[in-house]
Amino acid sequence: MAFSENLQFIRTQAGVTQEQLAEQLEVSRQSVSKWEGGQSFPEMDTLLRICDLYDVNLDTLLRGSVEESRVSDTAQYDAFMNRFAKRIAGAVAAIIAAVGVFFPTSELWGGSTAELLAGTLFMLVVTVSVVVLVATGIQHGNFRKRYPVLADFYTQAEKDAFHQKFVWYIAGGVGAILFGVVLIFLFATVFGEEKQPYETLSTGLFLLLTAGAVYCFIYGGIMDDKYKIWKYNRDNNPTPEAKKKLDLIGVCCAVIMLAATAIYVALGLGFGRWGTESVWLFAVGGILCGAVSVILNPYKGED
Repeated sequence: MAFSENLQFIRTQAGVTQEQLAEQLEVSRQSVSKWEGGQSFPEMDTLLRICDLYDVNLDTLLRGSVEESRVSDTAQYDAFMNRFAKRIAGAVAAIIAAVGVFFPTSELWGGSTAELLAGTLFMLVVTVSVVVLVATGIQHGNFRKRYPVLADFYTQAEKDAFHQKFVWYIAGGVGAILFGVVLIFLFATVFGEEKQPYETLSTGLFLLLTAGAVYCFIYGGIMDDKYKIWKYNRDNNPTPEAKKKLDLIGVCCAVIMLAATAIYVALGLGFGRWGTESVWLFAVGGILCGAVSVILNPYKGED
């Protein structure tokens, strides 16, 4: 395979256009077009930059076949993403489930000791979950740095098989939330005159079902992205303009969640509102982060 074919292959695998590749290499689009057409050849420093950007051996780039060198999952990407999806989904679901278990339990038991114990256990679960989220995020970042470009080794049959499962992840999550809503109305109807402790119990059950639904949504979403190797390559090699927007999204989300945490702590220390009446702040923060991501998304319409 000639250099021109290798270059076209790795650019296509990375999900970038000729213009985007030209920006990364700081050359004109016409230069990239001529390289891929076999009409000219880049200088050595540019060749080395291509090798660094797309994790390819220089000899393979010039005289070998990049496509043949990337036919298998040499990076163990599939196993890594499976672990990543389970840890992220499990940590987020654990926080929601903890709210559904510990705070209703403290209200049902009553007494300051029960509230203190429930609050302590809740913070323990949150702490462990946050540690898992941070550590997993760092591992994911390191993996992407080590393997900036991957070949699409998944077969169409594997992708189709997952997509059939993906439908059930989403449908099951929606069904769990709707079932929780039905339980709340059922408890309210049957025990309308005796709201406590049935209202607290129904809220706890709803949150547990929501935790299961959130696990399905997050796990299914990450696994769906796992099969989009082109998206992994594109996001891992953003253009300067896209990188600015992605960095801005990260800063905005960090500020939003820090503000939510600060308000939550202030309400807890100042007014003793450590319970479910304040936890909703994190849900609002998550929604705002999602809105920011949609508004500033540099790849609108491409996904």
